[in-house]
Amino acid sequence: MALEKPPHTRKQKIASLADQCVQCGLCLPTCPTYGLDGNEAESPRGRIAIAAALARGDAEPTEALRIHLDHCLGCLNCQRVCPANVKYDELLVETRALIGPSPRRPKQLLAMLKQPSLLRLAARVGGSTGLAHWKQRLADRLPATSAWRSALETWSEPAHVAAPPVPKNQHADQPAVALFPGCVASVEDEAAERAAITLLQAAGYRVERLPAFCCGAMDLHGGDMDTADRLAERVRDSWQRSGATQLISVTPGCLGTLRRALPDVTVSDPVTLLAERRDRLVFRPLERRVAVHLPCTQLNVARSESALQDLLRQVPSLDLAMLPRPPHCCGAAGSHMLEFPERAARLREGVLGQIARLAPQQLLSSNIGCRLHLAAGMDKQGEQWPTMHPLTLLAQQLEISP
Repeated sequence: MALEKPPHTRKQKIASLADQCVQCGLCLPTCPTYGLDGNEAESPRGRIAIAAALARGDAEPTEALRIHLDHCLGCLNCQRVCPANVKYDELLVETRALIGPSPRRPKQLLAMLKQPSLLRLAARVGGSTGLAHWKQRLADRLPATSAWRSALETWSEPAHVAAPPVPKNQHADQPAVALFPGCVASVEDEAAERAAITLLQAAGYRVERLPAFCCGAMDLHGGDMDTADRLAERVRDSWQRSGATQLISVTPGCLGTLRRALPDVTVSDPVTLLAERRDRLVFRPLERRVAVHLPCTQLNVARSESALQDLLRQVPSLDLAMLPRPPHCCGAAGSHMLEFPERAARLREGVLGQIARLAPQQLLSSNIGCRLHLAAGMDKQGEQWPTMHPLTLLAQQLEISP
């Protein structure tokens, strides 16, 4: 009888993943941070070399070395074009877990963002005190590198969007999907969540909403593997109680972490399900020019950009203007805009320039972090493009049968 191979240690796994890289450099033109700095250490190839050196004991995780890993946005543009199929996402997660969380992480702020109840309380306090009108004066008193300053600048009063009507004729034999609300998205993207439920029900699905909590993405990508594992277990428990056949999230940024927690479950962007049943959906015309921003996670994790475009084209008279690439990333990247606000702002400038050239009446983006980050940049530039989740627009235009 063949003996089972002993499990790899984390260092062995990192070294094995790094060995897959053939150092061809095809990833360099797609990397936002390499484009920002022109520094090999800020490229996927450079970061893979750093990871390999750390795993083999040829280097120590000094501040000067780890900063290049911390700067990585995790956009995965590199992974999408890699001819050697390097699993860069897994390599990055394992390497950050090896060296542990950065001492620069704004722990208190991130802890608050992971608690939907605290976010709702903050929103009520902010609304009652008129924070939107004086937040910039408060932000200006904080250092340019402050995570709290960046959080203040991205704060906005949630838009009051009328709840779409609920389709009738729901049946128990319809396929059931579970919706994972997340943490920030469960508060800031509540309208998109309601829209997803309405659209999915109209397309013939039953929707079970799971409790709102953090999936662990910020901890996973921040190197806190113990916390990420605990939250993954909570995801699994919540999923098992749902009785659904597949899991969805209106925020593509959660999908990779949810798939990691539930490797045997179909976890997808709701637009993928909706596009498969678009013949069941009828939309009212809308004469509006909209710029469509495709978040990195929608392109490289959800892979749902075609499904989204197909759905939006079902709305008669809607003038779609897709943002070109490059630029490749707006700089939001989860907590990156809080930890490295100046770098995130530089990345954002290119995206805002592309939006301006499209001259839209509205901006659509499916990632709440991207929308908040871009909206903060618009405020600074005096631009007035209202932002919205694409699902919210689709639900507003949906024709509901009597």
